[in-house]
Order: sequence, then structure tokens, then C-alpha cells
Amino acid sequence: METPEKTTVSEEKIEKMTKEYEKYADECGFRLNPTKKVVELIVRRLLENKAKLGEQYCPCRRVTGDKNEDEKIICPCVFHKDEIEKLGHCHCMLFVK
Repeated sequence: METPEKTTVSEEKIEKMTKEYEKYADECGFRLNPTKKVVELIVRRLLENKAKLGEQYCPCRRVTGDKNEDEKIICPCVFHKDEIEKLGHCHCMLFVK
């Protein structure tokens, strides 16, 4: 039985992307999830999606294969600001009020 290909993501890349998302969140008036492990997991999956699929697709949304639909779920997705406003966080919990 074959095992799925595992994409290795360096801690350096995770740290760099986390800082970029921190800056983005600050500019938008929200912040990253205060639980560091949650942020690390989400950022790791975003980087894995970038390596495997070519884009930083939100790890908690389904990639359909329809380019126009899928571009909506490239992080930060088109839904995140409304979700933060209504729920206090985005769907994947990367960004919070």
C-alpha cells in the first residue's frame, strides 16, 4: 500500500508566513489566533497546499478544480472578513477579533 506524499515545510517558512499574516491582520484590525499551535498548523497546511496545489488554499475549504471558484479560497479568502465580523473568527480560526 502506497503512502501519500508528505510535503516538508521548514520552520523558517512557517515563521516567515506567520509574520506576514500578523502584519496583514494588524493592518485589518484583527489578529492571529492567540494559540500558537493553531496558527502553526494552519500556516503549515497553507504552505503544503502551495507546494502541492500551487496556491495557498484555505486548509478547511474544499478545492473544487474550478479555477474561478477556487481563487476565492486562497488565504486570506474572500469570506474571512465577514466571518470575523459575524463569528469573531474566520472559518479556519487563523484570524480572530
